[in-house]
Amino acid sequence: MPIRPVRYFGDPVLRTPAEEVVDFDRELRRLVEDLTDTLRDERGSGLAAPQLGVSLRVFVFDVGGVRGHLVNPGLSFPDDEEQDGPEGCLSMPGLYYDTRRRLNAVARGRDVHGRPIQVVGTAELARCLQHESDHLDGVLFIDRLGPRTRRTALREIRNAPWNTDGKAQVKVSPHPMFGRYR
Repeated sequence: MPIRPVRYFGDPVLRTPAEEVVDFDRELRRLVEDLTDTLRDERGSGLAAPQLGVSLRVFVFDVGGVRGHLVNPGLSFPDDEEQDGPEGCLSMPGLYYDTRRRLNAVARGRDVHGRPIQVVGTAELARCLQHESDHLDGVLFIDRLGPRTRRTALREIRNAPWNTDGKAQVKVSPHPMFGRYR
């Protein structure tokens, strides 16, 4: 399957909540294959459909040998434990910032055939599940940063080598989900 270009910060699709998948068909299977191939090529941990310009609630992940995909995922948290650690995004390549996330997460959704699946994650996998689920809601990880770090991140985005057309220079107001967990 083809490797598709990843959308960068500033592209409106990254700020738009994705639509629920209703058709578990060949197109969905092709999308998951494209996401998987693109993720592998980019050497990332996770990739959501909006990052390829497709506004559907689908993401793939590959963390510590745990690989898979989720369609129409929902998150829950078995406890209140948190973690701080570096987080980056394929839509903001080369930029990493310490981001607070829940330490443990449970994602429930469907596979490409519509069968229910559950992924239980801790540490890096939990971080990935939260990050990719955020993408499906139009939330970026920089929305979860404190004000000072967020200003630094926006300044670095403006000066990033991939920001060649100036689209990433748009002023972004805090997302309503800032600092909250679902």
